[in-house]
Amino acid sequence: MDFISKLNAATHQQQSLLCVGLDPDINKFPAELKGKSDAIFTFCKKMIDATADVACAYKPQIAYFAALAAEDQLQAICDYVRKTYPHLPIVLDAKRGDIGATAEQYAREAFERYGADAVTLNPYMGFDSVEPYLEWKDRGAIILCRTSNPGGSDLQFLQVDGVPLYQHVARLVAEKWNRHGQCGLVVGATFPRELAEVRKLIGDMPLLVPGVGAQGGDVQATVQAGQTAQGGGMMINSSRAILYAQPKDNEDFTQAAARVAKETRDTINQYRATFPTLSN
Repeated sequence: MDFISKLNAATHQQQSLLCVGLDPDINKFPAELKGKSDAIFTFCKKMIDATADVACAYKPQIAYFAALAAEDQLQAICDYVRKTYPHLPIVLDAKRGDIGATAEQYAREAFERYGADAVTLNPYMGFDSVEPYLEWKDRGAIILCRTSNPGGSDLQFLQVDGVPLYQHVARLVAEKWNRHGQCGLVVGATFPRELAEVRKLIGDMPLLVPGVGAQGGDVQATVQAGQTAQGGGMMINSSRAILYAQPKDNEDFTQAAARVAKETRDTINQYRATFPTLSN
């Protein structure tokens, strides 16, 4: 099954637009995991198991693993998702952006080594930095467009032929780069006006939307600006707010994560145009 089909099926089956980001910070791990050689794998596995009933996708951020030489644990986590929850897409958040043979190797890393269904990419070097990923016709290429960080405006608002650069990127991906129908865009929840502009330009192409939760993006504004007419087309990512949720009463850290993930999923669904009746 190709990436877009898998994402659409997961969105429907899970009744969810919530993408759970996997950003394992060992300094925030519970005491029971600290000092263990497989702490990153164990923590991420517990987070996945706690949220698998409400997530539409998982987004491991490669830097959190690579900085600690834990790529083997990232590989094990991706293997675990594929085997245990094969209906849920894996979006490798790598933000690669190189050309030629180097890009080919990065594509192999994402799609062969980690078995990701999609990968985030930086378009700054143009089409030949994205093309090697498109050779994998069933995998997703999710291009940075209007990012959630304040500094994104330094370049993304530069005028190109009378329109902001981020809108030029959106059109370019939708009209020229989306050869196999597996492309998407990254647009931050912190800029709902721009999110709405991008949706107008790209039709039903999926959006990866960071910025809710710890970054403070407004869920209602995000959903209403970015959803398709069918109430889909989005992976609204939350990482830290779920992974490091504060336990209440007698909860452990996995129960706290499960509670916040479900609350986030349900809040998102309040503002969707249409979705199946919730059953859990």
